[in-house]
Amino acid sequence: MIRFLLNLLWLVFGGGLVLALGYGVAALICFALVVTIPFGVASLRLASYSLWPFGRTLVSKPGAGLPSGLANVLWVVLAGWWLALSHILAGVALCVTVIGIPFGVANFKLVPAALWPLGQEVVETP
Repeated sequence: MIRFLLNLLWLVFGGGLVLALGYGVAALICFALVVTIPFGVASLRLASYSLWPFGRTLVSKPGAGLPSGLANVLWVVLAGWWLALSHILAGVALCVTVIGIPFGVANFKLVPAALWPLGQEVVETP
């Protein structure tokens, strides 16, 4: 019940909707360029994660290897840095208030995901 309440508050006050829209724009751009479709899929995965982050976490896929690592370097250059920057700015702004600290921490938790999305999957936490 607490996770549901935190996710609902995150969606409205924590910037979840705005951040998910940023990932959605990145996904649309990646889908428009046919070569970057895997980046679009990863961006949509992160959009759903940024909409509902509490109670879920990112883990590395066991089969991800060198190709996903090289693709992540390309991702950081093209889109990851501005998505990570948006999480950092939102996290700092939310941590200024006492009530917003859990939401700021959730934003900081999303920074590595924004920088290195390929080769990871979103899973439920116990």
